[in-house]
Amino acid sequence: MTLADLIVAHTPGDRAVQRPFVIAEAGVNHEGSMDIARRLIDEAAAGGADAIKFQTYRADTIASRDSPAYWDTTKEPTLSQHELFSKYDRFWKDEFEALRRHCDEAGIEFLSTPFDAESATFLNDLQGTFKIASADLTNHPFVEHIASFGKPIVLSTGASEIWEIEETVATIRAAGNRFALLHCILNYPTAREDANLGMLLDLARHVPDALLGYSDHTQPDEDGSLLASAVLLGAVVLEKHFTHDKTLPGNDHYHAMDRDDLVRYRARFDEVLAIVGSQRKAALPSEEPARRNARRSLVAARRIVEGTTITDADLTWKRPAHGVSPKFFREVVGRTARTDIDEDTVIEWWMIG
Repeated sequence: MTLADLIVAHTPGDRAVQRPFVIAEAGVNHEGSMDIARRLIDEAAAGGADAIKFQTYRADTIASRDSPAYWDTTKEPTLSQHELFSKYDRFWKDEFEALRRHCDEAGIEFLSTPFDAESATFLNDLQGTFKIASADLTNHPFVEHIASFGKPIVLSTGASEIWEIEETVATIRAAGNRFALLHCILNYPTAREDANLGMLLDLARHVPDALLGYSDHTQPDEDGSLLASAVLLGAVVLEKHFTHDKTLPGNDHYHAMDRDDLVRYRARFDEVLAIVGSQRKAALPSEEPARRNARRSLVAARRIVEGTTITDADLTWKRPAHGVSPKFFREVVGRTARTDIDEDTVIEWWMIG
């Protein structure tokens, strides 16, 4: 199933816990190398990601030269956004067409986030879903441009207030696009105590028709508990930065997952979903002994003589549930004993008239 299929198939209000659609956010961790970009695709596919996503921009159209850093400069020392983006804006239409072909060969969905109208236009021929970054949530003209392609939209909601999200959602709805919302904390890296996964619940309250997801910027954990928790809180789409080498300095390597993390996360998700099990409340076959032996029956509290009218005082309730259920207490009281019933006898329907 593609990401577009998932969004279109979503039933508004459905919050069932399900297997997450995992996006490996390669971004520009290729650092301008097509060989590394292809390696990222292959490793994301091998690790079990459903899609790999790049970023498409030109430094001159995404940031002015006076654009200060908003990331951890002890990890990525570049102090200017324009300067950082200038290092990694070497891929354009031809390169992304080649990467799309490689994704098809590797069996993984291709995605890339556009950051200007030109890249959005040529990416429209390469992908079935558009991702809008948190930083463009209030960029309504750009949102309208992307919506004009008529494709499902994934909107990240980092660093935003709920009313800002609702305004942008109104713009998307007005264009008729289906959409997903990703909870996100726009801080690189995000401290675990700042993850605030509970915000997924607020998104569900305020935008009940949205498919929900989580774009994670925390540093990878060993057991995948943070992402598994997001799934339990309703995230169906998970996006996390992806690298071929977490020891590399700078850019988005320092808070990214790698192929081994992906494998562990997939195993963790499968374990969690097995524990979640059925989401329709019903008694299990394994509980049948408890239903019969741990529930109660009506029991004679004292000897009841044949032909007498049964009263409240004649009855109590005890285990097992082999006789008349206590829920029929009022139906039994006032009826006639068809036989002598000794004290502590489980009442059965044939005993009463």
